[in-house]
Amino acid sequence: MARTTAPTITTPGDPHPLDNPARSSLTGPHAHFAERRGRILRYPVDVSPWLDLPDVPDARDWADLAALAGPGGEVGLPPLREGPPPGWEIVHRIDGVQLVDVSVVPAPAPDAVRLGPADVPEMLDLVARTRPGPFLPRTVELGTYLGIRRNGALVAMAGERLHPPGWTEISGVCTDASVRGQGLASRLVLAVAYGIRERGETPFLHTSAGNTTAIRLYESLGFRLRRRTEFISALAPAELPPAGAAPH
Repeated sequence: MARTTAPTITTPGDPHPLDNPARSSLTGPHAHFAERRGRILRYPVDVSPWLDLPDVPDARDWADLAALAGPGGEVGLPPLREGPPPGWEIVHRIDGVQLVDVSVVPAPAPDAVRLGPADVPEMLDLVARTRPGPFLPRTVELGTYLGIRRNGALVAMAGERLHPPGWTEISGVCTDASVRGQGLASRLVLAVAYGIRERGETPFLHTSAGNTTAIRLYESLGFRLRRRTEFISALAPAELPPAGAAPH
């Protein structure tokens, strides 16, 4: 299943599903997850922190997002052209990268098992120990998750998250410290990629720009940098504006 030609890497200004992967997912294959208020789209809070704001949000958009978040609620934001309005507090702003499959050679992992809702407590425990990024009680519903067990215990996993048309994000890649260095993350990434490519789609992923170890691993597997991005987390105002106070 080696790829002989790379997927198109668009030039600046060209529309592309991965330019706003949350929007592409929530208006496409993941539309059944979408919660909407005005022009805001988001995943349920126990599924994923990803959401979509208009490219140039106005006062009503911010008011709608604040209403969804609740007073002082935390939300993940897409990269912003301008900062949020007064009352919002940015608590995390992390440089990130988006990488796409250009020469990955996917392969199933015979010892990997399919993970489902019954495995979520173990998955959440593994995530708490390894901190691969947001994984919530219903994240497993977004796609296929595979895991490897040792002596019955879940020690490594990887799965699918965002799903723009024609693409699927590989996410939740983590390995317990007791089994690192055994190539389990590579095997699981390639196994998840195998299922994605079997559907005729292309894998992609995100990671922190500072996570050079992960970036080297992904590049060694055949992923290439497509774009740089930001992961932003913010707190909504502690007091929401009165209904109708923020006109369109």
